[in-house]
Amino acid sequence: MLRGLLLALVAGLLLVGCAAPAPEIRARIDAVQALSDPGAGFARALEPRPFVFPADHGPHPAYQIEWWYYTGNLDAAGRHFGYQLTFFRSGLSPAPPERASAWGATNIYMAHLALSDTASGRFYAFERFSRDAAGLAGASGTPFRVFLEDWSAEGSGPEGMTMRLQAAQDELALDLTLTSQKPPALQGDRGLSQKGPTPGNASYYYSLTRMATSGSVQIGEEQYRVSGLSWMDHEWGTSALEGGAVGWDWFSLQLDDGYDLMYAQVRTPDTISYRFGSLVDPTGQLTPLDPAEVGLEVLATWRSPTSGATYPARWRITIPSQDLQLELEPRLANQELPVAVIYWEGAVQARGSRAGRPVGGNGYVELTGYAEGGQGRLR
Repeated sequence: MLRGLLLALVAGLLLVGCAAPAPEIRARIDAVQALSDPGAGFARALEPRPFVFPADHGPHPAYQIEWWYYTGNLDAAGRHFGYQLTFFRSGLSPAPPERASAWGATNIYMAHLALSDTASGRFYAFERFSRDAAGLAGASGTPFRVFLEDWSAEGSGPEGMTMRLQAAQDELALDLTLTSQKPPALQGDRGLSQKGPTPGNASYYYSLTRMATSGSVQIGEEQYRVSGLSWMDHEWGTSALEGGAVGWDWFSLQLDDGYDLMYAQVRTPDTISYRFGSLVDPTGQLTPLDPAEVGLEVLATWRSPTSGATYPARWRITIPSQDLQLELEPRLANQELPVAVIYWEGAVQARGSRAGRPVGGNGYVELTGYAEGGQGRLR
């Protein structure tokens, strides 16, 4: 999904400086507003292109915005954790600065680390900013690595499809190894994912939809050995939201029959302006979904005590062509990240049926534009 957090980075740095971790941010940034004006001189995603790995795991500096998204559901002897580790790159210029200073930056990076501890009911969320200078942050493709200080994702193997995630802050630490069980799923038209009707309002987008995961989660003095499944999204482009968009909803689900589902929709105040999705079968074959056939019904809402925003909190998804019906419920009600761009992103559990047979699974949902700071102004 076109996550507008990227272009908010420059504005964020004006508020909090370039050091990481960032202090508490009292002003909020509107992600949709930040995507209203793509930068001049950057390339646009206009037509399908070949994907080559591990190089395409790495950065694409000709494009203004890029993100690496990791989410997953983990189990530690019956104790559930959901996690998010995400890295965002925002290009200041498509070319390196001419000055020779070691502090001269071409890109700004932001990263988010979050953990949902279902048993305790606690949700942890952290944010960092930095520049791609003086070894503070950066990315490479061969070998694959993206990092912001000591938070990192690194790839290994011929195509970089085994990845190690490491991040720690305060009482929380993650050290996870992810191995893709399916080939990359090229979203949209062979990896060109349109986000609106205008040519160029698109990103290059692939997903590793089912990554076997093992490692450790540490909270304070307690360390838990965990295993489960993760999902990686990697997107890059130079794009703008259009048509009065105020936010978006994005869903990723790993079902226990081996299928993986992605669905996203862009919202205006009155309607859904753009929708897209895909279904990946157990062999890795991707089927694009006709948006008109995907039904999404909100069954409940939740009001944040922090931002005052009201979010959808339970959903029913129906896909008649797949004879698939699912109900999704958050593992925790409060999985809102109180960061520079306020949004809700959290672990969900799925239950339903396919072709009359029970099916379940786990996943992640991202909801933007519901908080006051995402409705078109800073506060």
